[in-house]
Amino acid sequence: MTVDPAGGYVQLLTPEGERVEDATYPVSFTDDDYRDFYRDLVIVRRLDAEGLALQRQGELGLWAGLLGQEAAQVGSGRALRPQDMAFPSYREHGVLYTRGIDPIMPFGLFRGVDQGGWDPREFNFHMYTLVIGAQTLHATGYAMGITLDGNVGTDDGEAVIAYFGDGATSQGEVNEAFVWGSVHNAPIVFFCQNNQWAISQPFNSQSRNPVYRRADGFGFPGVRVDGNDVLATYAVTKAALDNARHGQGPTLVEAYTYRMGAHTSSDDPTRYRIASELDSWRARDPISRVKAFLSKQGLADDDFFAEVDEDARKIALGLRERVLAMPGPEPVTMFDNVYPGGSPELDVQRAEFDAYRATFQAP
Repeated sequence: MTVDPAGGYVQLLTPEGERVEDATYPVSFTDDDYRDFYRDLVIVRRLDAEGLALQRQGELGLWAGLLGQEAAQVGSGRALRPQDMAFPSYREHGVLYTRGIDPIMPFGLFRGVDQGGWDPREFNFHMYTLVIGAQTLHATGYAMGITLDGNVGTDDGEAVIAYFGDGATSQGEVNEAFVWGSVHNAPIVFFCQNNQWAISQPFNSQSRNPVYRRADGFGFPGVRVDGNDVLATYAVTKAALDNARHGQGPTLVEAYTYRMGAHTSSDDPTRYRIASELDSWRARDPISRVKAFLSKQGLADDDFFAEVDEDARKIALGLRERVLAMPGPEPVTMFDNVYPGGSPELDVQRAEFDAYRATFQAP
């Protein structure tokens, strides 16, 4: 598995924190923009760490982490305009945060208190999707609807982004979404976070070609970006979204990144990957390179970095307190909302479950 892919990728900020230009993706940032990128990256990582800690302490049933993928999510999320709709999978906590959504939202889902059923139109951020790849078809249908509504073709047009991992590219739904998105010229960006591992399967066991090159076969452009570079991810995603909103159809963006943590809290990555691989990617940490850039350019000092760390700690502490205040899920509620009017079979199962639980009650 290569850290630097053959053929390269779009990069605007090197792992050493050096700013470089790309003529295809010209973009400018203010000093405040650079600092805001850093702040978002640090806070998102801290919130993600809190999610894993809560799961380990028995407060969440599961946690899908994003450690190492912060730049791919923050950069692409900040490229979205308010009218754009995002369709996540189940680990896009960073995109959710950049959309200005309360980070408590996914915790009800992973705690089992609710089914993650927020109103997508309230935030222009769809519900988390645990079925691998299904959200790409949902997103494509929504994008086709945008076209039918006449909301493409102008600077104020709408666009859609669908997030998925490299493992999802082996799913039929994703390839079907590529077909429908292409033939209907849908205003959609297919955003693949290639974190190199589909649970325990490396990408080279899934495909002989890079993810972004798959777009050629479906008739729309693909581009590979350094997914650990928040600036490049922002620039590439912004360009793809703008093309979509102007009626130029889909783009497949491959954010070449790395999952430094486990696939989920139920996974043990030490069983299938070697420590040296992780060390190589740590040297390309998305937060470290922005910190190095800010320091070299004199845009931030130790006081700033300490302030950001403290802000992140306070936000995470507040989140923890709110999660712990959530009601514990009642197991019997899993029978609710299965059928609109219930069913005799479900009633029997509920009664059997109640009888089973009663055997654990003290006499």
